[in-house]
Amino acid sequence: MNVEICVDSVESAIAAANGGAERIELCSALSEGGITPSSGLIRTVRSAVDIDLFVIIRPRGGDFVYSDRELEVMARDIDEAKVLGVNGVVLGILTAKGAVDGARTRTLIEHARPMQVTFHRAFDVCNDLGRALEDVIACGADRLLTSGGAPDAVRGSRQIAQIRQQAGDRIRIMAGGGIRTSNVRNLALRTGVIEVHTSLSVPETNVRRTGVHHPEMSFGGCTRFQVMEEDVRAFRAALAADTPASRTRAFVQ
Repeated sequence: MNVEICVDSVESAIAAANGGAERIELCSALSEGGITPSSGLIRTVRSAVDIDLFVIIRPRGGDFVYSDRELEVMARDIDEAKVLGVNGVVLGILTAKGAVDGARTRTLIEHARPMQVTFHRAFDVCNDLGRALEDVIACGADRLLTSGGAPDAVRGSRQIAQIRQQAGDRIRIMAGGGIRTSNVRNLALRTGVIEVHTSLSVPETNVRRTGVHHPEMSFGGCTRFQVMEEDVRAFRAALAADTPASRTRAFVQ
């Protein structure tokens, strides 16, 4: 089972790596769902960890329908990721009608090679997930991150299992959204996925860290989220009970 941890800081990246994650997804502005991190953050994380590093390519928060100028920004960010030694990028482009924008997605995926490409949870807001899956596969993505079109992967577990079965070996399916130590084993057994995505981050306020008060703290602006190494280890331990034998028993039909 491969574990991908979503992080937005060097400290969280190091904790994820030391805790046993196979891969990091690096973002900024997680409160916006994640946007492309700065080159300084990418460079520093790359020098701090040896595990696979993926970077989200998302020029802004909000929807996933992008202008030509925004596509240019995304292409330039992909170029920068290559220079900085990133292993993969995470992206997703939709049409205004709620479908995968096949032509533009394919162009960016080809531009990203030889890096790996994950199509992110923009997929989950598509109108027809079955059709969207075929479109993502046709674009050449290596991996699809999904909660099954639901608010979280637990509620979308049945749909994730169906997506995995439809995909076969044409693309890797990674479950993500609301996955925690308490539910990851059951989720893996119910869906058959062998890759999971989680943040495992906990809030840490500047008040607790420094004892300094600032008026902006009342608006949540000074709250940061940190991944803890022990939480990643506990997450991996929960998955350790998910043996190949139990997985086979669960999915023989």
